[in-house]
Amino acid sequence: MALQAGFNAQLGTLLGNAQLAAVVAFFCSLFFAVITLMYINQPFPSFVTVKTVPIYLWFAGGLLSAVGISLVYFLIPKMGMGVMMPYFLVGQLVMAVIAGHLGWFNMPIKPITLHKILGLIALVIGIMLINKEV
Repeated sequence: MALQAGFNAQLGTLLGNAQLAAVVAFFCSLFFAVITLMYINQPFPSFVTVKTVPIYLWFAGGLLSAVGISLVYFLIPKMGMGVMMPYFLVGQLVMAVIAGHLGWFNMPIKPITLHKILGLIALVIGIMLINKEV
């Protein structure tokens, strides 16, 4: 993840446009995903199955990816990868713990425990130490 973000942040800097770098990254991802799809041995869903998928599921993940990735590509050249990536990762983990606790997206419920809270606190302290300038 850090390498990918670093490459694309550098692309955005060289192009002078972080959003354009995100678009390039997503088109390349699409290309490689289609190539992979051509070689996996899995049947496509039926039209009836496709029609049962709620409309928001077709777009929500892409929207969140576009916003999140664009922000990362924009912020890395300004903050530095060593500063930005720990914030990004702890944000992901905090949201994962909350989503698991609440059972979002029809996922199994995994209650927040004292161990998880202590782990998140340790992560935040670790980020503070990583980003502390001496």
